[in-house]
Amino acid sequence: MRPPLRLSALLPAAALAFGSAVVLPAADPLSYFRDLAETRNFTLGRPVAPRVTPDGRHVVFLRALPRDPTLRLFELELASGRERELLTPAQLLGGAEEKLSPEEKARRERQRQSLKGFTAYELSRDGARLLVTLSGRLYLVERLSLKVTELPGTGWIDPRFSPDGRYVAAVGSDRELHVIDAAAGVEQAITRGATDTRSHGTAEFVAQEEMSRNHGFWWSPDSQSLLVQETDESRVETRYIADPLHPEVPPTQFFYPRAGTPNAEVRLWLVARAGGTPLPIPWDHAAFPYLAHVDWTENAPPTLLVQNREQTEQLLLAIDPETGRTRPLLRETDPAWLNLDDNGAGLNGSRRPPVWIEDGRHFLWTTEQRGHWQVELRRADGSLVREITPASFNYRSLLGVDESSGTVWVAGGPDPRETHVWSFPLGGGSGRALTQARGTHHLSFAKVPRLLLRSAELFDGTWRVDVVSADDDRIVATIPSVAEALPQLPTTELTRTPTTPGFDTAITRPRAFSPEKRYPVILSVYAGPTAKRVIAEPRTYLPDQWMADHGYIVVRLDGRGTPWRGRDWERVIKGNFIDVALADQIAGLQALARVHPAMDLTRVGVTGWSFGGYFAAMAAIRRPEVFRCAVVGAPVVTWENYDTHYTERYLGLPQKEPEAYRVSNVTTYAAQASRPLLLIHGLTDDNVYFQHTLQLADALYREGKPYEFLPMLGTHMISDPLIRLRQQVRIMDFFARELRP
Repeated sequence: MRPPLRLSALLPAAALAFGSAVVLPAADPLSYFRDLAETRNFTLGRPVAPRVTPDGRHVVFLRALPRDPTLRLFELELASGRERELLTPAQLLGGAEEKLSPEEKARRERQRQSLKGFTAYELSRDGARLLVTLSGRLYLVERLSLKVTELPGTGWIDPRFSPDGRYVAAVGSDRELHVIDAAAGVEQAITRGATDTRSHGTAEFVAQEEMSRNHGFWWSPDSQSLLVQETDESRVETRYIADPLHPEVPPTQFFYPRAGTPNAEVRLWLVARAGGTPLPIPWDHAAFPYLAHVDWTENAPPTLLVQNREQTEQLLLAIDPETGRTRPLLRETDPAWLNLDDNGAGLNGSRRPPVWIEDGRHFLWTTEQRGHWQVELRRADGSLVREITPASFNYRSLLGVDESSGTVWVAGGPDPRETHVWSFPLGGGSGRALTQARGTHHLSFAKVPRLLLRSAELFDGTWRVDVVSADDDRIVATIPSVAEALPQLPTTELTRTPTTPGFDTAITRPRAFSPEKRYPVILSVYAGPTAKRVIAEPRTYLPDQWMADHGYIVVRLDGRGTPWRGRDWERVIKGNFIDVALADQIAGLQALARVHPAMDLTRVGVTGWSFGGYFAAMAAIRRPEVFRCAVVGAPVVTWENYDTHYTERYLGLPQKEPEAYRVSNVTTYAAQASRPLLLIHGLTDDNVYFQHTLQLADALYREGKPYEFLPMLGTHMISDPLIRLRQQVRIMDFFARELRP
């Protein structure tokens, strides 16, 4: 556990705050936040990635200890409820430390994966074998005997079984796709021609970071061939990140496409399992350079979804695997931008459309073309059969389909703060809510044993994963958790502002709250697209409670531009990231204060990370009469230095829309800064580069504006419990000085 790095010698503009420590209330010792950090908000110890075995007798899952983020492999026998530990990382490592390649570290950063050990596993189709990766090595585990066999090679990325379970495909350190005969232990590269700028079988940066596409190859249902991505990054800008604590170590190289600069060129090839001459899969790459999604399921043609650079047009294409030719199934356009439906949240992973019906003559599709997300049933040629969910239904994700009962399961519901499981008839008709308790519910479906994995995280603190019969809704078993229980629920109240439009808000008060007092306010903010902060899950407000117990009212608010309130609600921010978002947050705060007079709006601080850090900086600089100070965490400061797929979706290309980039740039307003700012950033962040905070620091310094700077060792994620604790103490010290002098 390394402390934050202090760069006072390198950053003369920074007025680093190393002042007195926070005086914590007696009822809220440091151990409270240490508990939050060490338990990951009391989630460590919950089962992860459960899968029902094909015989319907067991569930395999990953699980860590309550205060150890190392995932181990377990099995639950459904009939008896007996649990068995199958394998631990320590058994394979023999006391050595887990080592990750730079490529694997980057993949985990893209997936926001901060756990260790077996962070993923593969279960063969017959359920007899498991595949795990550790320190770049592949291990085959016989589930019954627990015999472990190491497969040849090292440095493997994204290993996956073939559908028949006889082979494993993975990307090697040579940047080529390899196939391993699991029984014979023989591997061979089935692609060739990789270089320092060309690779086969891995998804490029923007696919992983912005499209939720983590794979770069896809098995055919008969296990005879694979669709393989070829990525040419020769025209992509190169960036280098060095570890200042170890200047003797060479910098790590990254290909990072900034807004307005060349993207990676992506091609798709059909390659036989044994290798040979690849078959190209053509489409109009100039018009549609983004490969957003690939799917290849049984009884259906392989499909790919491609987008234009501006993300205002997309095509769903079907592939003829004999010739490689593609044909369009459907085309969608939007004058602002098209969202990808990448929010599937089934326990076994998302069901991203298209989801093909077993007859191969129909598929399910999701669209926003009528103003709200909907599920549709379409014929194999792409023509519309019917709408499955109405436009009035607040769709969140597609969970599964059961052809035998004619049921489509989706996540959603009338309240965007909650996620419920609904069923809709495939043949058309009204839907039915299968869950009612306030909170977040999800479901996944194992077709062969006809079992459901149903999870619930409720606002009353309840959390569980049940194995349920799909036929009679009978609970077969509950997957055991060893996570520590929430010691106490937060005081958080979920409400909506009495404004037009109304904004979802969460208000967290001190446990010792007195309605006769007036409290300074901390706005804990994101305020950007793709993320909703006000949700009915109590654990997400535990850090807010820690801040509130220092003597504050902590507020979260989702204004326009955030998801799950319809197309127009989101797209109002087109061409300008800040003006609407800032106006909505201020209007929401003022409306809340009229209802809750304990909120002292003469003492408001704002804190956020990533887009939230960007917003916090803008809020304090542009509206100092509202915000007295800001904690600015890992902010995007200059949007022309953020990635293409995200930035251009909302602001367009900088060559065509320079004004959108100017008004959304924090440094544009540096001369207006008059309130205290605490800037925090990880030195090795490869998503929002440290460059951004340095640009803001430099602009403030040149304008003669003071600020405080807390450089951190680490990336965009901060998971180390001690570092999180020290950072939060520093933040509360800053707020105490500025809001409670």
